[in-house]
Amino acid sequence: MDPLLLTLVAGLIGLALGVGGMMAFRASEAQRLRLLYEDEPSLPDGAAEVLSVIGRAYVIVDAIDGVVRASPAAYAFGLVRGHTVVHSELLELTARVRRDGVIEQQQLELPRGPLGQSTIVVQVRVAALGTEYILILADDRTEITRSQEIRNDFVANVSHELKTPVGAISLLAEAIDDAAEDEVAVRRFAQRMHKESGRLSALVQDIIELSRLQGTDVVRRGRAVDINVVISEAVDRNKLPAESKRIDIVVGGSAPAPVFGDNDLLMTAFRNLIDNAIRYAPDGTRVGVGLRSRDGLVQVSVTDQGPGITPEEQERIFERFYRIDAARSRQTGGTGLGLSIVKHVVSNHGGEVTVWSQAGQGSTFTVRLPEMEVSPEDDAPGATSPVAELSVGADPTSARKGSTAAEPRGVST
Repeated sequence: MDPLLLTLVAGLIGLALGVGGMMAFRASEAQRLRLLYEDEPSLPDGAAEVLSVIGRAYVIVDAIDGVVRASPAAYAFGLVRGHTVVHSELLELTARVRRDGVIEQQQLELPRGPLGQSTIVVQVRVAALGTEYILILADDRTEITRSQEIRNDFVANVSHELKTPVGAISLLAEAIDDAAEDEVAVRRFAQRMHKESGRLSALVQDIIELSRLQGTDVVRRGRAVDINVVISEAVDRNKLPAESKRIDIVVGGSAPAPVFGDNDLLMTAFRNLIDNAIRYAPDGTRVGVGLRSRDGLVQVSVTDQGPGITPEEQERIFERFYRIDAARSRQTGGTGLGLSIVKHVVSNHGGEVTVWSQAGQGSTFTVRLPEMEVSPEDDAPGATSPVAELSVGADPTSARKGSTAAEPRGVST
């Protein structure tokens, strides 16, 4: 056969194969897109309405445990992140329900949030929903199971701490009575009494604050919180004590994403953290407050130029009423509850607080909080609340920028 003719035939065959392969690829892609965007089976009649008012955290998973719908509380509890059920214990329950068709109910203590330092106790009920889905209901039992222990510990600590200023005021009152004719002594004792009464007032205020935040349900009261605004307010509330020590508070960076939580509690936590830095920073120095966002977490760092904290003391500084230097605490007016309040608030928001410090080199306290996962519907005009039901699977970055991302794959109702 003529070589030229052979080459021409081979070229035609190759062209035909290339065109055929391209057509097959396009047909496959079209079929994939049709499967991707076709309507999902609906939930059973009335299920969506019941779930919207049930008042409990819920998650709906499909046959391969992919999350197709979840409530804001499920995110706040740390049960769900993106399309994934976080905890293997929950997946074991869904597998048993899928296999046996029997409702499972269990109380679990689970790590809360991606950082895993705090835990949450939940009463979980898992049941089949229709023929294709599994429903997970979770009720927060953390405060109920721990309230008695906290109450006993709190009462014992408060009783001990109140004895000191109350006893001092009583003794000073007697001293003033005995020295009624000595004007100089009366003034000196009166100044001491004023200082002790101020300390007592601060202690009572911190006790009230701690009691209030322990009774706050962050999940039910939570909203989208702009940490930048919270930090600005916390800094503003610390301006007077900072100015009295000639300390500059320098804020840098920003947190573009909101967090889910209680604005007042977060402000209280950061106010206490900055106040703590001011108390232990030398006069004429600087307190730095840095904000950043990384790996789905909002990070706030507060740095001082104080005397530093030893490794042994770092293990205890978040305990209630623990003070590194009792004499210095009396001088600065510290109650020993500020950092305890910080830790409690941060833990209730699914985050963590850590400390880095070396003697003579100051201290840096760092708070990390999970960014709030939102759907495009939450940023749409007319949205009523940041805690409206979250549509799982949306790109939260696109939602915050107001982009018109495609509707995520999920259960249609």
